[in-house]
Amino acid sequence: MSAPAPSPLAIVDVDPGRAPARQDEVLTPAALEFVAALHERFTPRRDELLARRAERRARIARTSTLDFLPETAHIRDGDWQVAPAPPALEDRRVEITGPTDRKMTINALNSGARVWLADFEDASAPTWENVIDGQANLSAAYQRRIDFTDARGKSYALRPDAELATVVMRPRGWHLQERHLRAGDRAVPGALVDFGLYFFHNARRLLDAGKGPYFYLPKTESHLEARLWNDVFVFAQDYLGIPRGTVRATVLIETITAAYEMEEILYELREHASGLNAGRWDYLFSIVKNFRDGGERFVLPDRNAVTMTAPFMRAYTELLVRTCHKRGAHAIGGMAAFIPNRRDPEANEQALAKVRADKDREAADGFDGSWVAHPDLVPVARASFDAVLGERPHQKDRLREDVRVAAADLIAVDSLDARPTYQGLVDAVRVGMRYIEAWLRGLGAVAIFGLMEDAATAEISRSQIWQWVDAGVVFEGGRRATPELVREIAAAELAALRAELGEQAFAAGQWQQAHDLLLRVSLDADYAEFLTLPAYELLP
Repeated sequence: MSAPAPSPLAIVDVDPGRAPARQDEVLTPAALEFVAALHERFTPRRDELLARRAERRARIARTSTLDFLPETAHIRDGDWQVAPAPPALEDRRVEITGPTDRKMTINALNSGARVWLADFEDASAPTWENVIDGQANLSAAYQRRIDFTDARGKSYALRPDAELATVVMRPRGWHLQERHLRAGDRAVPGALVDFGLYFFHNARRLLDAGKGPYFYLPKTESHLEARLWNDVFVFAQDYLGIPRGTVRATVLIETITAAYEMEEILYELREHASGLNAGRWDYLFSIVKNFRDGGERFVLPDRNAVTMTAPFMRAYTELLVRTCHKRGAHAIGGMAAFIPNRRDPEANEQALAKVRADKDREAADGFDGSWVAHPDLVPVARASFDAVLGERPHQKDRLREDVRVAAADLIAVDSLDARPTYQGLVDAVRVGMRYIEAWLRGLGAVAIFGLMEDAATAEISRSQIWQWVDAGVVFEGGRRATPELVREIAAAELAALRAELGEQAFAAGQWQQAHDLLLRVSLDADYAEFLTLPAYELLP
């Protein structure tokens, strides 16, 4: 028997003595050959589309406006539907999100949620160990051979007789590279690594179990990027001899540009589409990023002041529901990021009341399901959707023909009667520094001040600092947002953390690096498109 052909991809910057234990299990020669084929065929188009993003951003900088595309009006006016949902994705009333470490994998599958968003993106810092272990954990879970025991001796295992959540996997966005896998002098896009390894190892296994390879697509900015994903799906299915249409994809409408192309995005993916999601935190980040030099009318107030009842956010969510139901797709609502605190019952109930109100609103608006970040919130969200859906799996029959959204409505930031505050600036520095420090240690989903923070909320924090300083915002009391003020707050926070943690624990963390990176991405005149790009260079 001949020896296997050498891998077309090189594994680089990985110390053989410290490689993840299950690396060989994931990076088989056949799996690497598949990822290499994806890279060769699709990375050049990915590069072209990233260049188009930059061109579009330059146009927004010149015009401070966006509009629905005139060249695709025939799609918006056409009579078409996406493919029917497969049985495993027919009822999506509660979805839990989280990274793919062993404990979260077990807890999410056991949570009682209909769907688990298994996240290789914003809730996962892309260390090589996280990338490899996440893939191995999902494959092990599908074979029901995964368990976990924590440092206190508490054991976790899949419930033998329970119905487990359906997995919808989220790969990294198109902008991120995986530096540990290279073809020649080129790193492979992280999106193709995550998708390729997962699809290769699990697509057939999932089909045999009555489900399928389902995906959430992040950071999409145009229908042309959705077209690229559709072509990836077609190629992957043909490569493994799986029927076309087996893949199902839900697209996060979490960029302001994608909000103007919702119908076109569904159209491009129509054979593989299963819905759209209102990714509220990244959506706010995208507004700041794209309109950061658009003047005072685009200055967002404190993050917590931008609720989903703000007029421009209502326009976004109602248009999403209308678009999805018009085309037969699921509309999935936003995140409830609250982390229950059993030690403070009064504060806990106040926070739960806000979660209930948010989920009640989404269900009443026509959403077919919504996200939570913690298993304790699954029954809260389920109750809101049960009250509206009853035994029905969804409410796609609510076409929301009453909704009329003009192009200007989506960017009417100045319709919100709120202003940035000094405390909002302090909070942005504190959250941003704490999250970046954890991310540099390999944690992508972090509980901070009672909320589950991920890369999207960190992006808002640093982007709002940048915008407020650039606009010279004057806070209540007369203090102006300046680089000096931000550095003063950051220095005070660093000193407070040193005193709170003690010198030894402080030194063991990544606090100085986090402080320096936060100031860099918040104050540099050359705005970084994503904070995870410079942060990735600091990962081991």
